[in-house]
Amino acid sequence: MASDPEQPTTRLDLSHLRREARTALELAIVELAPNDLIDRLALATGLLEALAELPASSAPAVALGPPTADRARVALKLWRDWSATRKRLA
Repeated sequence: MASDPEQPTTRLDLSHLRREARTALELAIVELAPNDLIDRLALATGLLEALAELPASSAPAVALGPPTADRARVALKLWRDWSATRKRLA
């Protein structure tokens, strides 16, 4: 998925995504979400955590920041959709 021009991948954006992904991962584990969904959230969270430790201008941060943000957004959308469906059925 290409980066959405309306969703820039700034340091602040990555920080917000990191917190949101971490929270979603914790909730997904507690709610026994499907393994694939937990894996997607875990991967995005881990990459965002690692990128937060690097200087923003480093080659890995520049190369991995946008695709990691995209990956996190997709995982979060899948989480929201799954969670909303689960709550409707409860």
